[in-house]
Amino acid sequence: MDKAPPHRLSPGKRSTGKPTAGKLSPGKLSPGKQPTASAEQQRATSKYKKGKIRDKNLEKILGAAHEEFVLQGYSGASIQAIADRAGLPKANVHYYFKRKSILYVAVLDNILHLWNNYIDEMSVDDDPAVVLDRLIRSKVEFSYTHPKASKLFAMEIIQGAPHLKDYLRNHLRPWVREKMKVLDTWIAQGKMRKVDPVHLIFLIWSSTQHYADFETQVLTVMNHAEYERDMINEIAAFLSEVILRGVGLEPPDLR
Repeated sequence: MDKAPPHRLSPGKRSTGKPTAGKLSPGKLSPGKQPTASAEQQRATSKYKKGKIRDKNLEKILGAAHEEFVLQGYSGASIQAIADRAGLPKANVHYYFKRKSILYVAVLDNILHLWNNYIDEMSVDDDPAVVLDRLIRSKVEFSYTHPKASKLFAMEIIQGAPHLKDYLRNHLRPWVREKMKVLDTWIAQGKMRKVDPVHLIFLIWSSTQHYADFETQVLTVMNHAEYERDMINEIAAFLSEVILRGVGLEPPDLR
């Protein structure tokens, strides 16, 4: 099996605009934020932003890889199948990604970037209600617009994170601890109720991703063929209100 090399990922940077799910595109893959385990991988990621044609090809490759990994799993997917799905020669895929493992990690990196976009740079000076509300709503939106991305990440974790173990241990864990410090400061300042910060983060992750990972179950129970915009808005508002009130915060839109 083609194993992924050690790597470092970035959860992404916070946007100051309205919540948006984003696109699985090269614009979200900053060369300085790529899995950079080796000189080979650095050379591959340095090609990400060299013109519109290349960016367009990269977007096709990432989108096709996303679909192929979801349908076939890591072991079943192949560079040739990804190239065929993207409508590009296999050599074009190898131009950006020398190995399947590097491409797989790049797809997962993009997912993580989009997921955590709104709390990556949160600070003690921010309004906790605004930060948490924005995170919850953006993640529900992402589950709606990119359900397969959430399922792909869930598959990796359920299988024991064979390609993300180093990331979980060496990057995500300290990253979460940084967010815990901000939450602890807000608690100490009396801005929110005393709760366990890490479990709050887990709660937000799990509740928002549930609507993508368990899409079939949710839609069957609710007697719907697919999600509709009104449903997504209601889900986001419900989760935001329940979670924020649970930590002693008033949802921004209800103030």
